[in-house]
Amino acid sequence: MKKPTTTKEKNQIEIRNKRATFEYFLLDEYNAGLVLTGTEIKSIRDGKANLADAYCVFIGNELFVRDMHVSEYRFGSYLNHPAKRDRKLLLTRKELRKLQNKIKERGLTIIPVMLYVNPSGLAKLQISLARGKKFFDKRDSIKEKDSRRDMERQFVG
Repeated sequence: MKKPTTTKEKNQIEIRNKRATFEYFLLDEYNAGLVLTGTEIKSIRDGKANLADAYCVFIGNELFVRDMHVSEYRFGSYLNHPAKRDRKLLLTRKELRKLQNKIKERGLTIIPVMLYVNPSGLAKLQISLARGKKFFDKRDSIKEKDSRRDMERQFVG
């Protein structure tokens, strides 16, 4: 028997950065709030955002996400937002200090993994402290993915 879906489950928005797990080893995860304008949140609720080229950077003691593409709102007026702008991330001071100390290490960066709207209607960005993969690591993850797919086919068929 199928469980009936509620409107909150239907309208759940999750925009994932698929390249993140392929390009990086994800070490620590944090959930951050976003400072958005009115038309940006409307576009995100429509699912019109892309995290593929996005990354996080510290400007002063504040963390910003760069190159996150949020499409212009189709019903917006002259007050519409620019598609790619720096958006401030909201984290606790303790988390910001910890991240700032970690990225001073060579090879570590902060990347967005998933953009979602929580049940209260607020946009949240799941970010991760990450280390870049080498070429042979990427080959290993492709092999692992292919073998997992083959195993699933054998069990289904």
